Amino acid sequence: MSDAVFFPGAGSFGGEFRPLTQALGPSSLLVRYPGRQGRDFGVPAPSFDAVVRACAEQIVRHAVVRPLLFGHSYGAYVACATATRLRECGVEAAALVAAGAAAPGRREVPEQAVSSPAEAVAYLEEVDPGLLAGAPSDEWREIVAETTVQDLRLLGGFDPAGVSALPCGVLAARGADDPLTTDDSIAGWQDVTTGPFASRTFPGGHSDLLRSPDCASWLQEAARTAGH
Repeated sequence: MSDAVFFPGAGSFGGEFRPLTQALGPSSLLVRYPGRQGRDFGVPAPSFDAVVRACAEQIVRHAVVRPLLFGHSYGAYVACATATRLRECGVEAAALVAAGAAAPGRREVPEQAVSSPAEAVAYLEEVDPGLLAGAPSDEWREIVAETTVQDLRLLGGFDPAGVSALPCGVLAARGADDPLTTDDSIAGWQDVTTGPFASRTFPGGHSDLLRSPDCASWLQEAARTAGH
């Protein structure tokens, strides 16, 4: 079974992956984007490429061999670009799983979400109702909102044309009620691979699949298959 590496969505610190990391086991790795912890907390990366470099360095440092890269929403684009970066470092991804994200050529950066933290909150509540309801404090809500703005601004620097065709298999997934994707828009992920491609639609909205036992089972099977 391939070790899974998880890439959070915009504004996220990765807690939403807990059901999946528990299903995949203790060898799972959650990447930390620049500005998410330590002395640089709250300081965004200077570019999208800097985020990708930081993620690739973490994977290489942890000596993950043939990782399965799982990215949700914004994280799907980071994971995709990281797969290309890893190849330059001599590390081949076993598979790329893109969840809750339209294919790179169809990705859009919403102007509403990058204009201000207040607008980012409105955007998040529209895309993922209830996401911020469980925030432990107003201060944390503000941190999530500000981080979302920073991440989505960086996403504007992601050039789909710079993504090399990956030899690994690519899987795409979405929630049936996700307002950011359609079955057609995730089907476009097949254009980033010269290997096998498959897609699947789960019940629920933008992030519900991350808590779905069916998605966990699907990902376990993908990790087993990729590890062969």
